[in-house]
Amino acid sequence: MKVRDSFAINPVGNTSKYTDYINYIDTSSVNAGLLSEVSFLEDEFPSRAQRLVRPGDILYSSVRPNLRHYYLYNDSYEHAVASTGFVLLRNKSNYNTRFVYYYLSTNEIVKYLSNIAELSQSTFPSFSSKDLGKIDLPDIDRTAQDKIVSVLSSYDNLIEVNNKRIKLLEQMAENLYKEWFVRFRFPGHETAELVDSKIGRIPSSFAIVKMQDILEFYIGGGWGNDDEDNDYSIPAYVIRGTDFPRVTKGDLSSCPLRYHKKSNYSARQLEPDDIILEVSGGTAEQPVGRTLLVTADTIERLGGKVICASFCKQMRVKKELISPIFFYYWMQFLYNTRIIDRFQLQSTGIINFQFEYFLRKGDVMLPNKEIMDEFDGKVRTIYSEISIIARQTENLLKQRDLLLPRLMSGKLEV
Repeated sequence: MKVRDSFAINPVGNTSKYTDYINYIDTSSVNAGLLSEVSFLEDEFPSRAQRLVRPGDILYSSVRPNLRHYYLYNDSYEHAVASTGFVLLRNKSNYNTRFVYYYLSTNEIVKYLSNIAELSQSTFPSFSSKDLGKIDLPDIDRTAQDKIVSVLSSYDNLIEVNNKRIKLLEQMAENLYKEWFVRFRFPGHETAELVDSKIGRIPSSFAIVKMQDILEFYIGGGWGNDDEDNDYSIPAYVIRGTDFPRVTKGDLSSCPLRYHKKSNYSARQLEPDDIILEVSGGTAEQPVGRTLLVTADTIERLGGKVICASFCKQMRVKKELISPIFFYYWMQFLYNTRIIDRFQLQSTGIINFQFEYFLRKGDVMLPNKEIMDEFDGKVRTIYSEISIIARQTENLLKQRDLLLPRLMSGKLEV
């Protein structure tokens, strides 16, 4: 039996009654079964957000299937629509939906769809919903399907628990930043005097400086080649803007391994405490300006050789002036409050970031060094805990992915 016989493909949903608010799931928000974030839409839906999703729907990105942007939707977010970059599958048979989801995530299916995508004439390698519908589903009885799902789900449940723990730790660090540097309730704040500044009232011991004053080094990223040759001989992983939400949580699975020229790699090799800024490719729903703090653990787990993608900027701060961790949260604050929007430039439907203008005109609030160092130490402790949990999750994923093809093929009985 084929997928199209058991699942409705791209069923139409009525979004008209949700004209005031709705959660939007973009293809970049999901990877290998995990949902990193959703956008909250108001007033108007973008043209590509037309698929109302229900619990149990399978979302499978038709663009670059090798990047594994697929997800089994649950009811975590009420009233959600998915990008038309997904093929949406809704069960209409006796098949266990999660079993089919696991089957479509096997290396065999991903490779099959990737080969079709490479032959496509579209701007980005992609397959059609018809291609997905033609896939033959395994002829396995429902009882066996349920047993396989039970085994694999046990791993997913442990992974989900770890993801929730990481999310709580992230919130702890973010709340600490807000408490100390937004509400100004840092240690000793009782005696601090607030004074007027160009960004509002701040403690008198704080200063306002320009971005260019606190950066020691910056450079655009690179992309390299798919394959190794005499010129592109250095293997190194690449972190893209789309990877930021996952890498922040310690999930490095989406970062591609590429080959680079020695000179390009040497100039761009990431070091611990570097900050990556996404400067191109944004949309109205997700502007550019997202940032990622590169940790020693991230570099180590990616084999020690990492650069950022060509749509990003690598930044290194003057540590004698500012804590890298504080600067990362300052950049997050600018993004979340949309202050950073004034440095955006849109042309031909793509939003880019005016980086040089940002360096000259962008402001940084600079707390006194003692407070920054104390904040830095507390957040680094939190990040260490996140790294430990992320490594546990990485091992669980490896074990699950080793089991998956053996269970599907019947080589391992349950």
